[in-house]
Amino acid sequence: MMSSEYAIEARGLTKQFGDLRAVSDLDLKVPRGQIYGFLGPNGSGKSTTIRMLCGLLTPTEGTADVLGTTIPGKADLLKPKIGYMTQKFSLFGDMTVGENLKFIAEIYSVPAHDRKKRIEELLEKYDLIPQRGQLAGTMSGGQKQRLALACAVLHRPDLLLLDEPTSAVDPQSRRDFWANLFRLAERGTTILVSTHYMDEAERCHRLAILDHGVKVADGTPQELQLATGMHIVEVTADNPYAAQAAIDEQPEIASVTQLGVRLRVLIPERHSNPIEIVERALARRSVSGNAQLAAPTLEDVFVAVTMKIEEDGR
Repeated sequence: MMSSEYAIEARGLTKQFGDLRAVSDLDLKVPRGQIYGFLGPNGSGKSTTIRMLCGLLTPTEGTADVLGTTIPGKADLLKPKIGYMTQKFSLFGDMTVGENLKFIAEIYSVPAHDRKKRIEELLEKYDLIPQRGQLAGTMSGGQKQRLALACAVLHRPDLLLLDEPTSAVDPQSRRDFWANLFRLAERGTTILVSTHYMDEAERCHRLAILDHGVKVADGTPQELQLATGMHIVEVTADNPYAAQAAIDEQPEIASVTQLGVRLRVLIPERHSNPIEIVERALARRSVSGNAQLAAPTLEDVFVAVTMKIEEDGR
């Protein structure tokens, strides 16, 4: 039986598609009432994991307890308790906003006496009153996103599963969307959201980083930033291309990323002289530049745990 502390507890969750191991031996604990993020590139197993957790895919191996329901085995019991929002807009484009909400209310058997009030509440909460009679297919990306979220929470689910929900909207719509997620979490809804945006990952209460179906890191964003296993050196140079080429030659360097005129250099912590390593590399190529230590970001964490280097810098 699942601990009341967690909305999701997965053990050894694995999914095999022929020769492809999409998710491998995943252990996961998602605390109730928190926003838990999945960070990873396309093909890392985020969507497959979410589909297993909501009962749409049967795991090849492993089990999960989701809101006290065992997966696989009793997925039908989960449907009234969860909301699911996909990356692709999946509502009816040839129906109006109001008609979509009414249809979803009927699917989830929202009591008739509560249905109209609930729809009006959601239209107001998600700023959709002006679009009430508009065909869903003619709305902007941000409007579609708000409608999809309204439909996903219409039946007041305990758990919300969001599969890259902001991939097709503008930055302002993304900020507004996350404001809505925090309000839901404050009221007790548990949210599992997959993303490949670093700024969104930093907003999560906890975070798992997936790479090729394997969980390579798990913790709060702050915990992960403090445990990169890397010195972070920021380099400013007049010729960043030449500086990057010079630094990249050094065998101690794990990664060099250019950010405008700045370079972000990752050096494993086993090397005690990171500034000296960078300055020596620049001097060898007669490239002028300034190097200084910097605090790790979540992007540095992501690079550190997913890159392929011969020695373990994690």
